[in-house]
Amino acid sequence: MMEKTLGFLGYGNMGAAILEGLLELGVVARDKVLIFDPSPERIAAAASSDVRAASSAIDLAAESDVLVLAVKPQIMDAALAEIKADLKPGALVISIAAGITIDFIQARLGAEARVIRVMPNTPYLVHAGAAGIAASDACGPEDRALAHTLFASIGVAEEVAEKDMDAVTALSGSGPAYFFRMVECLVEAAVAQGLERGVAEKLAGQTLYGAGKLLMESPDDAATLRAKVTSPGGTTAAALAAFEAEGLPRVVSAAVDAAVQRGKELGAQG
Repeated sequence: MMEKTLGFLGYGNMGAAILEGLLELGVVARDKVLIFDPSPERIAAAASSDVRAASSAIDLAAESDVLVLAVKPQIMDAALAEIKADLKPGALVISIAAGITIDFIQARLGAEARVIRVMPNTPYLVHAGAAGIAASDACGPEDRALAHTLFASIGVAEEVAEKDMDAVTALSGSGPAYFFRMVECLVEAAVAQGLERGVAEKLAGQTLYGAGKLLMESPDDAATLRAKVTSPGGTTAAALAAFEAEGLPRVVSAAVDAAVQRGKELGAQG
């Protein structure tokens, strides 16, 4: 169990998902956690979970040994300016804001600031998240290990070069929405074929869950698993041929490109 004080600047959906997962699994003690959010509703949500709230962002920064920046990219500049003078000496700063670079943060907190950039996703709500981690040169092995412990304990965490973080954002950060959209489309298509909506939703959801679980637990990669379930001339082969004919690879590539570009834009706006 982590003994350091863990602070969250921002307690929106992602910050809450990560923190609740850490608390539920006992990675950090509740009395070692502190949050601040300008929204009274978010403060009330924290209180309902017995999470202590600081009176201000400044007080949060002064008390946190590890400070997670969970604010929107558009307000990161203002947030860093507010806490800079009161950041606890030696604090490790972890940013989960899309597009915000390590250089951006160090330019405002100081070149010596120990900064780790993380891109998590919402399945942390169910202890099944995926995160990319990139550390600044100022971080040591213990800093990297701590960040990995925090995020791998409630999902999967992979250390990557910072130049690859926009790709991580487009892949796993935004990725859950892609699969949710796919499920929506599958359900509508099944309903159009006469299946009752509630049945279609349950079958589609379980299929998504089962496919993901099989992919994570099987020694085979996705292409091999796809081939194993695709009998020549069968129904799956017919469906996959339709995907190809309609340009699925092109659509997916365009979606990832769009997400990467938006990540760069958010970084420029921070």
